[in-house]
Amino acid sequence: MKLNTLVLAAIFSAATPLAMAAGDHDHGHEDAHSHGQSKSHNDGHGSHKMAGDKSKMFLKKKNIDGYDVSFHIMAAKDGMKMGSETHHLMIKVEQNGKELKKVKINSKVVHPNGKSESKMLMKMGGWFMAGYNLGHKGKHQVMILFKTPDGKKHSGGVYYTE
Repeated sequence: MKLNTLVLAAIFSAATPLAMAAGDHDHGHEDAHSHGQSKSHNDGHGSHKMAGDKSKMFLKKKNIDGYDVSFHIMAAKDGMKMGSETHHLMIKVEQNGKELKKVKINSKVVHPNGKSESKMLMKMGGWFMAGYNLGHKGKHQVMILFKTPDGKKHSGGVYYTE
């Protein structure tokens, strides 16, 4: 268990600067809402390819009920995969520029074949994380439900295309 925690901590320490440097680019990814609907616009963050890296990095920021939520998805590197998980879903929730630390977040992915799975996210540094198998081609609907310290629940999501 300690080894898994150390591996995940290493992933997050490496991913955080990349996520912060991702910038404000539009790459055509759509928003997903908890009811499976999509908006017709992109709010400015999409997938990014890092120089020399064959895998893409996905970072999208959304405002959900006044909270700034970052959705970050990246391919899990060999040796950092747990089970059949191919990607790491990372979420950060902020309000007024400050990270919310006492948040509970559940995630759900609906795969291109219509099957879905849900996982609670685990706190790792400034991010909350879960691993999913997103390696198959197609559009994945990624949704979260988070509970803030005031006891209120909030939901939203994005689409990720492999």
